[in-house]
Amino acid sequence: MQKEILKSIENIEIYPIISLLVFVLFFVGMGIWVFRVDRKYIDHMKSLPMDEKPKTNNSHE
Repeated sequence: MQKEILKSIENIEIYPIISLLVFVLFFVGMGIWVFRVDRKYIDHMKSLPMDEKPKTNNSHE
């Protein structure tokens, strides 16, 4: 039944290509962000779970 429904939709073959393209673009974008992010920002985010009181420095928001 599902095969007949999917066969009846015109241009259905484009959706897997679009979803793969979105996944690849997101993965590449996150890779670029990881390599370009400032080291101070990483250290600040790394120390957040261990801080008992919030810092007043809001330069990374």
